[in-house]
Amino acid sequence: MSRVWLCFVTAVRFAVLAQLRNRLALALVVFFIPLWLSLAYTVSAKTAVPFFLRAAHRTITVDGNILIQLTGALHSLALIIGFMMFLATSQSAEFDSRLVMAGYPRLCLVAAKYATLLLTAAPVVLYATFWVRVFWAPERLELLAAALFVGGLIYGGAGIMLAAVLRSELAGTLLVIMVSFLDVGLQNPIANPAADSPVIRLLPTYGAMQSATSAARLGTLPWTYLALGLCWALGMTAIGVTTFALRNRHRSLGNSRPAIPSPRRRHDAIEPLPETERSR
Repeated sequence: MSRVWLCFVTAVRFAVLAQLRNRLALALVVFFIPLWLSLAYTVSAKTAVPFFLRAAHRTITVDGNILIQLTGALHSLALIIGFMMFLATSQSAEFDSRLVMAGYPRLCLVAAKYATLLLTAAPVVLYATFWVRVFWAPERLELLAAALFVGGLIYGGAGIMLAAVLRSELAGTLLVIMVSFLDVGLQNPIANPAADSPVIRLLPTYGAMQSATSAARLGTLPWTYLALGLCWALGMTAIGVTTFALRNRHRSLGNSRPAIPSPRRRHDAIEPLPETERSR
């Protein structure tokens, strides 16, 4: 196994363990997601809501409680996954900097964070999709899961990016909450009758929301809008990688010391005992 691959696997293992130690986030996943999706479907009005869906280029009609549940699923995933990735990246920032100073490859650390994002988002999205399926049957369940996954990736990448920029955990958490509230809330045709406005297309989860709504009642596959969501996720990833590299660049310049010394170096590092000590 090469040194780079070993460093990557080690970094992923520790990043996953850090996520598993985040008990608040795990509690939100286990209890908040089913509670929010259950209330959104059972308490909200079932009145049919006609609105223009750009992914289908026509007006469709969807029950109000289903629309609110879809919006709530996307919003809760954005909040929880964004919060998990922001907190884990923020808390490990100092340790990551020390690793870089010791010669640990920056690329391995960054790649491990996004691999952890994929490993974290996949089970959370499948869990949320399961709870949506408990109440009603989407026309394309796999498309709904893919749309929710893209939404989670966007805010997970945003969490990593904010952790590389902001020093305060409170500021990052509030920023994730406020941005996701505006992003997802403005796309709900019940709360905003002008949800088909051209300005709304600029929002990060617009492609994911269009794909999720299409999966609910249509059998079509809106590749363009799903790709739009992926572009947002890749854009967040690129900004996060660049920010992390710039933040640690000055700490690694001129420092080529390897993180794990070779056996020969370790042997040379052992100083011989003085003559008086050896004679005892």
